Amino acid sequence: MTMVPITTAVHVIRSKNAGPYELTLDIIFKTQAGFEATRDAKIFTPQSMAKLYGIPESDILKVIHYEPARAIKITLKRIMTSGAFGETDVYGAQQHAPLLQLMVPG
Repeated sequence: MTMVPITTAVHVIRSKNAGPYELTLDIIFKTQAGFEATRDAKIFTPQSMAKLYGIPESDILKVIHYEPARAIKITLKRIMTSGAFGETDVYGAQQHAPLLQLMVPG
């Protein structure tokens, strides 16, 4: 199986708040084949996302593979509450960056 940078296989990689205590990560694939190959390779699991983000696996709340949209949605607990003193990304819009280093089937 050939692996390619995730940025070549997807249309969208984004993060945003899912309320003040959680973040959601959205990955939308360009093709059905790319989505299916990535899903079947089990690249996005609670274990792999916890390792990537350096957080306990229990902080990964959901990993959803949504076939009609060729999308993967990951919900995780925020390290700090949105807007808390010292928090640096109040909208959660920069938290997708660790995903950019991933390789997926291509």
